[in-house]
Amino acid sequence: MVKINEERLLASLREVAQFGAYKTGVHRPTFSPQDMQAREWLKQRMENAGLKATIDGIGNVIGKSQRPGRALLTGSHSESQNYAGWLDGILGVMFGLELAQSIHDQDLPLAVDVGAWVDEECHYIQFLGSRSFCGDLNESEIDIGKNKDTGETVRAALERVDLAGRKREHIDVSRYVGYLEAHIEQGDYLDTQGLKVGIVTSLVGLWQYRLTIIGEQNHAGATRMAARKDAGATLVKLTAAIEKRFREITAERSVWTVGRITLDPGAPSIIPGGAELLFQFRDESVEQLEKFERELFALVEEANQTGPCQCKIDIVDKATPRRMDASMQAHLEKAARDLAPGKYVRMPSGAMHDAQVFAKLMPASMLFVPSIGGISHHYTENTDDEDIKLGGQVFAQAAEDILVSHKQA
Repeated sequence: MVKINEERLLASLREVAQFGAYKTGVHRPTFSPQDMQAREWLKQRMENAGLKATIDGIGNVIGKSQRPGRALLTGSHSESQNYAGWLDGILGVMFGLELAQSIHDQDLPLAVDVGAWVDEECHYIQFLGSRSFCGDLNESEIDIGKNKDTGETVRAALERVDLAGRKREHIDVSRYVGYLEAHIEQGDYLDTQGLKVGIVTSLVGLWQYRLTIIGEQNHAGATRMAARKDAGATLVKLTAAIEKRFREITAERSVWTVGRITLDPGAPSIIPGGAELLFQFRDESVEQLEKFERELFALVEEANQTGPCQCKIDIVDKATPRRMDASMQAHLEKAARDLAPGKYVRMPSGAMHDAQVFAKLMPASMLFVPSIGGISHHYTENTDDEDIKLGGQVFAQAAEDILVSHKQA
């Protein structure tokens, strides 16, 4: 049985966290100098583990086993949100890398590939790397992709980091028995329940919308209340109505978020003539997502009938929920039962992950370890060392069982 080196795993995680270190977390946005330094470091570590490693033309770091037989693909992302946590994404890469290194050290007949997929965090295009590797990204999307903070295009970024013109790697599905990803939970369920391992049953769908309010800009002191077409006030009332209605029809794990509100012109003595709201909701059920959408459009229509402003709604994106493979879940549960008896649970993921891209092509599954206090996307994000060690060993045992079961089939 493969046995990982737990102390080496922790040391490796702390070493890679030095690239873009910020307070107790990291600032390592996609294609930043710190991101590229971490990718070069990962490439070298993959080679040390006996993998044939490359950084491809979109920025993915891919290490392929040279051992015979079909392989298990593992990985996650290595860039971070801005000024965020040290484990989000990179934990899954390092679980895979430590597994590959342990297989190499123990000379075991197991083939494990490792990937660090670029831009899962959507600085430019969400799932840029995993979609590219899976053949689900066309050149026109790359042409129009831009950094959300700086406006830099994907093409310009690839030129800047010397990746332009380099080959983009594409998956050979026949090579793999499946895809296995580890991640911190990014919620507080495992932590508050005293659990150590989450076996992911599904990844949520995320549907996003832009609501635009069209009013009339005017003087804040001289315009009578009865004559106003205040886009800001209309937006606030609509937001309150959405909150009230959604709470009435929510499912157990549904969530929704007002991510950004902007007013035009946004000055203290001017009635806003325009307002915009970015809104999203998530659930693992398509039926629930459709219910939310129907109610959202109905509320917008009600607001238009009431006036005095008009509201326009545009669909920004609809990501489909993905079920995780039942057989791989069973292998994860067996490993958790052996190593963390009574301390594991099957659960849906409230966040999106690269696994849902791979799930379109092959069996895929995920393992969660606890996030202390449920904190993520913030530099105070953390997981107890013992939980990292345990999660790494559960991951390794499940990976070995998955590979062995396919050899025996």
